[in-house]
Amino acid sequence: MVLVGVEVFAVAIAAGWALAGIFELGDTVGHGLMGLFSLFALYIMVQLWRRATSIEPIR
Repeated sequence: MVLVGVEVFAVAIAAGWALAGIFELGDTVGHGLMGLFSLFALYIMVQLWRRATSIEPIR
């Protein structure tokens, strides 16, 4: 779960940085996009955690 979480957050931050760079949106918008995508990544991780623990519960 830790490896998947790190990868998901890394992709979210990289996507925000890349979109801000391609469209020349500036640092403030870039940081906003990184934050927005990180919130989406957090949502994905919570859903993955719930599904994984429903299949194989933690003892």
